[in-house]
Amino acid sequence: MRSPALVGYLTMVRKDFNRIIRIWSQTLLPPVVTMGLYFIIFGGFIGSQVGNINGVSYMAFIVPGLIMMSMITNAYTNTVSTFYIAKWWHTLDELLVSPMPNWVVIAGFVSGGIVRAFLTGILVTLVSLFFTELALTNIIVLFVAAFLTALAFSMGGIVNAIYAKSFDGMTIVPTFVLTPLTYLGGVFYSINLLPEFFRTLSLFNPILYMVNAFRYGFLGISDIPVWQCFAVIIGFTLVMFLWALYLFHKGAGLKR
Repeated sequence: MRSPALVGYLTMVRKDFNRIIRIWSQTLLPPVVTMGLYFIIFGGFIGSQVGNINGVSYMAFIVPGLIMMSMITNAYTNTVSTFYIAKWWHTLDELLVSPMPNWVVIAGFVSGGIVRAFLTGILVTLVSLFFTELALTNIIVLFVAAFLTALAFSMGGIVNAIYAKSFDGMTIVPTFVLTPLTYLGGVFYSINLLPEFFRTLSLFNPILYMVNAFRYGFLGISDIPVWQCFAVIIGFTLVMFLWALYLFHKGAGLKR
C-alpha cells in the first residue's frame, strides 16, 4: 500500500505534467522557436565569421549552451509560476496541512520543473540537429549535469515565488539576475578568449560550470575541469534546497 506522501507526490507530478502538455503552445513551443532563432542568427550568420572554437565549429560549440539555457529558463519559470499561483489561489494551504512533509511538497513542485526542462531540452536538441551534427562523448556526465541544473533552478523558482509579493515579483530575478548570468555563462564564447580580469570574474558565475559540464558531455571539451564543475553544481543545488526547505519551515511568504 502506498504511503499518503507518495500518493500526494505522484499526484502533484501528474497534474503538472498534464498541465505542461495541455498548454504546450505556451510551455514547450516558445523556447523551441527562440532557440531556433539563436541557431540561425548566432550559429549561422555570426558563426560563419567566427570559425572554430576549441577545435569545433562555432555552431557545435554553442548548441550545448543553448540547450542548457533553455532548460535553466524553463525549470525556473515552471516552478516560480506554479508555486506562486498555488499560493495565490490558496491551494498551497491544502498541501501544507496535508500529511506530506515539507520536503515532499518541495519535491512535487520541483519535479514539474525538471520534467518541463527535460522536455524542452529534448525538443531544442532535435531542432539543433537541423543545423549541426552533435557528438555524444559521455551520456552520464550529460544527464547528471542536466538533472542537477534543472533541480537547482527549479528550487530557485520556489525561493523566488515564496518571496514574491505580486505577479511582478516573479519577473525580477529572471530579468535582472538569471538572464544576465545566463548570457555571461559561456554559452556563446569560451572564457579562455576573455581578458584575465573578466575570465576571473566569470568563475563566480555558477551557470558557467553548468554549461561547461553539459558541453563536455556532448563534445568532450570544457574550459573548466569537469570535477570542479560538478563540485560547484552540487554545492549550488544543495544551497538552493536548504534555502527552500528553511523558508518552508519558517513559514514566511507561504500565504498571500
